[in-house]
Amino acid sequence: MKLSVQLPFDRITPVDEFTTMQAVTEVGQAVEKAGFSGAAVTDHPCPTGRWLDAGGHHAQGPFVLLGLLAAVTSKLRLHTGILVLPYRNPFIVARDVATLDRFSGGRVTLSVGAGYLKGEYRALGVDFEQRNELTDEYMQALRVSLTGEEFSFDGTGYKVFGSRILPPPVQQPVPLFVGGNSKRAIRRVAELADGWNPFFAPSGGALANTSRTAGMENAADLQVGIDYLKQHCEKIGRAEMPAIDVSGIDAFAERGSPQALVDLIGEFSKLGATAGSVHMTGNTRAEYCENVQRFGDEVISKL
Repeated sequence: MKLSVQLPFDRITPVDEFTTMQAVTEVGQAVEKAGFSGAAVTDHPCPTGRWLDAGGHHAQGPFVLLGLLAAVTSKLRLHTGILVLPYRNPFIVARDVATLDRFSGGRVTLSVGAGYLKGEYRALGVDFEQRNELTDEYMQALRVSLTGEEFSFDGTGYKVFGSRILPPPVQQPVPLFVGGNSKRAIRRVAELADGWNPFFAPSGGALANTSRTAGMENAADLQVGIDYLKQHCEKIGRAEMPAIDVSGIDAFAERGSPQALVDLIGEFSKLGATAGSVHMTGNTRAEYCENVQRFGDEVISKL
């Protein structure tokens, strides 16, 4: 089971601690050296102050930051975790994905979702009530536009006649995941994606409240989601199960016990998870990098 890590560049204090090219270099190389398979950035281009004050977080431009990360690493997979797909025209996303995947040597994993912040949707001029329909449509648009072939597509408020996005991504296809715990998200995985990105969010906790997602508290909840995914795959005639990449798996390990986390990862692997991600603490990048290395020594090396 491969592990990735959520990058710390949403932290804007202390000033310049995580918001410099030197920070990207030190953190990226520490993550790669520790044995993580990938690193993830999230997506909030224009969050409201109300949401930030309630426990939300900032986010840097995902493709810019992953491009910087690609320049200072050689093997690390570059994850969007997650990209709110309806915020951008799908062909702008396709161009960014193709560029990043080509120049990184085929290291992009694109995880997308419908999002949940009404204020951010309003600021970006996108209809919040249409977010699910737009996500489905944009995923289809991504599929046809990232092949390297000439394509046409008739979308909501836009049309493409015989366009090409070249050079294409190195990967054919770029792995396309869907994030979220809701049944709608799980059906979207079965119908349109290569994999599912569930994330642990205790009901009533800060993450569940700020992301307004269905709670997922333990392995039993994950099993329920996997069972629903299997059922929907069977219903639509999909033979192969999507990959499962579980975010926030450290949230339920006994604090201070690396072995508890190793055991938990083993439990998720038995359920069918193929990958997972964790968060690292650290008030400074030096502390963050030390914790990353310790995690590599105490957890990754034992998997």
